[in-house]
Amino acid sequence: MKKILIPLTNHATLGETDEANGTFSPELTHALHVFTNAGFTYDLASIEGGKAPLYGTDMEDDAINSEILANDDFNAQLNNTKQASEISADHYDAVFYPGGFGLLSDLADNAEFAAISAAVYEKGGIVGAVCHGPAGLLPITLSNGNKLIADKSVTGFTREEEIDYDTINKIPYLLEEKLARTAGRYNKVQPWQEFVVVDERLVTGQNPSSAAAVGEAMVKLLK
Repeated sequence: MKKILIPLTNHATLGETDEANGTFSPELTHALHVFTNAGFTYDLASIEGGKAPLYGTDMEDDAINSEILANDDFNAQLNNTKQASEISADHYDAVFYPGGFGLLSDLADNAEFAAISAAVYEKGGIVGAVCHGPAGLLPITLSNGNKLIADKSVTGFTREEEIDYDTINKIPYLLEEKLARTAGRYNKVQPWQEFVVVDERLVTGQNPSSAAAVGEAMVKLLK
């Protein structure tokens, strides 16, 4: 049975503001829905361990989000995430970084999860991310000294989407620019459209609308 490691942020606000934030729930739940329907298992983890902050939990018209949020196993894991120091890459076939603004402030420069993700990838595993999740790819360095995304095509949340979402002046930095300066190629389409880029065993999605499609692309690679 395939198992997926899902790193979540411990940062509970939007940048340095006092606006509640963390991981954006639908980006996590829609991918999880795909993973569990495929028969895969998962572990929720974070740098510090313990309860991980989640927002976007009040979308009543999102049946998948509501279903996962009501799941007892999911809630047990969310309230007691595995600490990075407790995790071995040997136990996982893939790593998935859901978005939300929180991880711009911790996972985006965390050496522990970067090393775990590099190890999973180098043993033939899959790495995926959606929306702001690709910020978690930035610190991943392979054993040859090269950044994971240095020769890869990726996507992620765009400048236009930050403007539409009124977060352009609240975020610690613009993810699009960071990805464009680090990756082999940064790709995007018109704001809010589903868009996924698959480059070998790396899968990235542009925005919340792409979460399920990232999950589906990862499942296809894992199978």
